Amino acid sequence: MKSISKHIFISAFIGILLVACDKIDPDQNRLTEQEVEEGWKLLFDGRSTKGWHLYNEAGTPSSWVVIDGELYCDPYNFEVKKGDLVTDKEYEDFELQFEWKITKDGNSGVFINVQEDKKYPNTYSTGLEYQLLDGRAINENSYLIDSTKRAGTIYGLSPYSSEVKINPPGEWNHAKIQHVNGRVSFWLNGEISSEADLKTLEWQERVANSEFNDKPDFAKKNSGKIGLQYWAKGVSFRNIKILEF
Repeated sequence: MKSISKHIFISAFIGILLVACDKIDPDQNRLTEQEVEEGWKLLFDGRSTKGWHLYNEAGTPSSWVVIDGELYCDPYNFEVKKGDLVTDKEYEDFELQFEWKITKDGNSGVFINVQEDKKYPNTYSTGLEYQLLDGRAINENSYLIDSTKRAGTIYGLSPYSSEVKINPPGEWNHAKIQHVNGRVSFWLNGEISSEADLKTLEWQERVANSEFNDKPDFAKKNSGKIGLQYWAKGVSFRNIKILEF
């Protein structure tokens, strides 16, 4: 009986693995031959959190998991540490592309130029944020009267450069961030959404008049880590890739 039970268990386990593998889309989280030739690198392999760790908590198990080829922030796992995820490596001049989808009323972000150090309590102490948001909330939440806090903007600092389309909760959006010699451009679903030149006096004045004016090292570096913001209702990413210049 023990031997039969053992074989049944093994067969069931293999069946679960096969079902899980079937849910992974082979066309996602991979580079084309042309992208490989151009020098693109995947930052998410679709199967693990390799290359990422909790901000200021390297090696600590976190609420970030991989489900069906998606990097997902699980808000319901209370047995592990919650917080923002950052890359192991730092990046300077680059183009970053990724897809994201968010839950109803969701609010998250992607950071660039994050300086990971215990003296900085949060990723947003130093890093610029590409805002992720349930676009329907724009007309429902007085918080979003401020046009610098909508999806695709440089959060709290730069409003839309042009009108963009935001897909509803549960649907994928495509984002692009270009960072070259201190100039930052954000894109959402094929349209440029927000931009700034971090070397100008105008930018410095904008920061001084923002909610970041009490963070002396905010946006001061032209290189750093990339971060994904924890969100209490869940957010997912896929096809995260980078081209360094």
